[in-house]
Amino acid sequence: MSERLSILTVHAHPDDESSKGAGTIARYAAEGIQTTLVCCTGGEAGDILNPAMDREEIKADLEEVRRAELKSAADIIGYGEVIWLGYRDSGMPDTEENAHPEAFANADHDEALGKLVEIIRRVKPQVLISYPEDQKRYPHPDHLQVTNLCLPAWDAAGDASMYPGAGDPWTPQKMYCSMWSRARMVATHDEFLARGLESPFGEGWLDRPGSDHKITATVEVDNRIRREALLAHGTQVDPKSPFWFGLPVEVQDNIHPFDDYMLMKSRIDVEPNEEDLFAGLRD
Repeated sequence: MSERLSILTVHAHPDDESSKGAGTIARYAAEGIQTTLVCCTGGEAGDILNPAMDREEIKADLEEVRRAELKSAADIIGYGEVIWLGYRDSGMPDTEENAHPEAFANADHDEALGKLVEIIRRVKPQVLISYPEDQKRYPHPDHLQVTNLCLPAWDAAGDASMYPGAGDPWTPQKMYCSMWSRARMVATHDEFLARGLESPFGEGWLDRPGSDHKITATVEVDNRIRREALLAHGTQVDPKSPFWFGLPVEVQDNIHPFDDYMLMKSRIDVEPNEEDLFAGLRD
């Protein structure tokens, strides 16, 4: 393609960009590819998961703290631009936050879709990253809303009759969602057991049916990027968490050094088992 390569990721909250696909974005940013993050909410309803940050001055200014954390993480990852979609964290179903009129889950669909379409038309991504349609394991309202916007935006952005004031039409070519492979969990679990440690991937994790058969793309990455970006989210990520940091750094960083994806939509022919999200799109 003659256009500059561009990838746009759409995430629900600050820290989602670090736990999902951080290494991929870092790799593409290093190649000179345009990298853009849309963060749909400020993460105001998130619990403070790091005891060291559970302080009154942090709670009183949580939205600004989380914005600053995202900036630090985005700089580590290498995002060229961070765009705030402008909605409030919806919290979980049946909570006070979920009923807030400014919550992302309660956003006017046409208005929110128009915002995303305008962004797509401006940054011109060939590749769009969303969340899967099946989110039964973690049905957070904001994650569901991301998918509810990205799916219609896939067509609306290239349709000149829709949102005519939102810029010239642009048609993305491929849309993926990030996957957490069972292979990664099993490998991590085995490393804990090999060291005589209690694994955070025990009962309740490995009993779940795997989704590895849905993975269509596996991108080789540097896992250090994910670790460093996660640590930038001091309110959300406990540096003592065994889930993320329970193994020696040199061990953890070398377990499954890949980001896994499922292709959701494509306008070009796609080979099975891709190693590059831009496969078929490079000159």
